Amino acid sequence: MIIINEIKCPKCGEIFTIDENSYANIAKQVRDEEFSRELKSREELFKAEKRAEIESVQTKIQQENDKKLFALQQEIIELKAQISSAQKDSELSISRAVAQKDKELAEKEAKIIRLEGEISTSKKDIELKESSLKAQYAAQLKAKDETIEFYKDLKTKMSTKMIGETLEQHCEIEFNRLRSTGFQNAYFEKDNDARTGSKGDYIFRDFTDNSIEFISIMFEMKNEMDTTATKHKNEDFFKELDKDRNEKGCEYAVLVSLLESDNELYNSGIVDVSHKYPKMYVIRPQFFIPIITLLRNAAMNSIEYRTQLNEMRSQNIDISRFEDEMNDFKEKFAKNYDLASRKFKTAIEEIDKTITHLQKTKDALLSSENNLRLANNKAEDLSIKKLTRNNPTMAQKFAELKKENK
Repeated sequence: MIIINEIKCPKCGEIFTIDENSYANIAKQVRDEEFSRELKSREELFKAEKRAEIESVQTKIQQENDKKLFALQQEIIELKAQISSAQKDSELSISRAVAQKDKELAEKEAKIIRLEGEISTSKKDIELKESSLKAQYAAQLKAKDETIEFYKDLKTKMSTKMIGETLEQHCEIEFNRLRSTGFQNAYFEKDNDARTGSKGDYIFRDFTDNSIEFISIMFEMKNEMDTTATKHKNEDFFKELDKDRNEKGCEYAVLVSLLESDNELYNSGIVDVSHKYPKMYVIRPQFFIPIITLLRNAAMNSIEYRTQLNEMRSQNIDISRFEDEMNDFKEKFAKNYDLASRKFKTAIEEIDKTITHLQKTKDALLSSENNLRLANNKAEDLSIKKLTRNNPTMAQKFAELKKENK
């Protein structure tokens, strides 16, 4: 355990030591108190600004009323002066002047009544506007208070993982609100394929009516608590996000981030970081739908070219398939022809051999026939005299046999 140097109490003067965990708890309490004081200061400043604005509007209204009332009073004074002057005219013209002035006075009184009615109506309009402004500012204050309370509650009750899940749920809800009207053919689901070793959070794909994909986006959502020990930067996730984009075959990569909340670069809107990784953007959650809309609208301009490209690819595939089938037919025909040719040649050779053998057999038969003829001729030419010629013994035997037969 790491021991902190001695600390002196500012009230009692007692000197004591604390460990690292106690120091962290004290620091957290100080940060929470500072956050509460800052929050309360901002609330009071906001309320003071709204009160000053209301007072300014009331002052302007009052000034306008004062001007109208002053003009009316001046007109009444002039009318009274005219009446007073008329009363001082000669006695001969009194009747006539009184009648005329009575008429004019009646008209003036009617005008005064009308002006007073307009003033009353103006006052009511002003009161209604003032009441509406007060209600509007009260609603804004209430919404501001609710937002502050929400984030205070979110800050104190939720873990890092829960905040990340809440950010994912926020984006999914925002998309589903517009899915039926603006993204009828779109796909937007969690990336659950981790076969390559990693995965993003969500994948967006959109298709034409004839099922041609014309845009795809890999989304990653990142956030963390203020009390997280290690503070991440948006750039820490660029490399992995680009890897996921390539492995899942997506055209764009978008990091939806609440990290680096004090960085004005990421607070200014949609940030293009394509100079580090191609087709990559960093946005705050409020720009989730706008980034999809911008990239989708840009991609829709290329649908015609993509369609033509797919048709060309299809034609090339058909041509390649035809050529492959033709080459396969040629190859098989050549093999069959070669095999048939060899068998035909072998058959011809066998026929030639058979003919040669038959010719030999024919020659042998012809030779045998000649020998048989010669033998027959010899047999026919054979006689006892020829057999016994120069053979006394056989001659004697044939002579004796002949005598006995007599």
